[in-house]
Amino acid sequence: MSEKILLQFFITLLTAFILTVLIAPGFIPMLRRMKFGQEVREEGPEAHLKKQGTPTMGGIMFLISISCAVLISSIGFGINKETLQILFLFLGFGLVGFADDYLKIKKHQSEGLNPKQKLVLQLVLTLIFLLWVYYGNDIKGRVYVPFMGIGENTRFAFELPVWLFIPFGLFVVLGIDNGVNFTDGLDGLCSSVTVIAAAFFAVAGILTGNGTFAVAGAVIGALCGFLLFNVYPAKVFMGDTGSLALGGFIAASAVVGGLELYVPIVGFIYMIEVISVIIQVTYFKATHGKRFFKMAPIHHHFELLGNSETRIVAAFTIITFLLSFAAVIGMIV
Repeated sequence: MSEKILLQFFITLLTAFILTVLIAPGFIPMLRRMKFGQEVREEGPEAHLKKQGTPTMGGIMFLISISCAVLISSIGFGINKETLQILFLFLGFGLVGFADDYLKIKKHQSEGLNPKQKLVLQLVLTLIFLLWVYYGNDIKGRVYVPFMGIGENTRFAFELPVWLFIPFGLFVVLGIDNGVNFTDGLDGLCSSVTVIAAAFFAVAGILTGNGTFAVAGAVIGALCGFLLFNVYPAKVFMGDTGSLALGGFIAASAVVGGLELYVPIVGFIYMIEVISVIIQVTYFKATHGKRFFKMAPIHHHFELLGNSETRIVAAFTIITFLLSFAAVIGMIV
């Protein structure tokens, strides 16, 4: 483990945290003046109606702080392909989210880009990313198996040919990105869970020396700063600008590091959010109007059972921490 890597990690983390904290006090009132307020779904929990008009698109703040922190650290430490690849998908998906948020505000409704538009944009970005990773990196489709070690200490890993790597990567990236997007439904939930997931990828990057750790450090710092304004009751929401960008970060970190099979462990919360929506929609159609959950995604189901937002956020964050800790053990055993 290089001292240089650890130093760069902490510099990006602290820089991103400081930048976010400095940007927020001026940026949040600006969003309010521009009337960039949250459009709350009418079919959502009744308690969420009071959030109508809360400034959204706050993800712009950490897109700026994360990018700047990584670039600032690169002045003294350099920047490698893995870092650029992760930033590409992070910022690319963030721009898709920005377009979605902007259209929601412009139309004064809870839907922005239609599903086909969003999917096409995500597919194009993901294909460019996957081809860059496969043909530009050394691992050439390597996928590590959990609890079999990683890097030079791995005892077993798959080596996928490009014709398998591309469809597998598309499934992983789009699944993760939508999972992170669905998780952004309670004050501080997506931010808290993603801080823990980013810490896992930071450890993986530090252990292997790939560029994941630099972006992960910036994500941890920026989200810790963002949480000062995003915990209940939130003064600002990240919007799809933030949640899609964070999904891009998680997905890109997994693919670049060959850690796709670790995602069901580290990203368990993201996964059950997506699965709960699939179950709800399928059951609703099959039973002609009946619901499996009180509401989906699943965090709303627990909310309607009488749990507070803070309790749900705490529980989901603790679960992510415990599973991520287990996943770290799986990398080093």
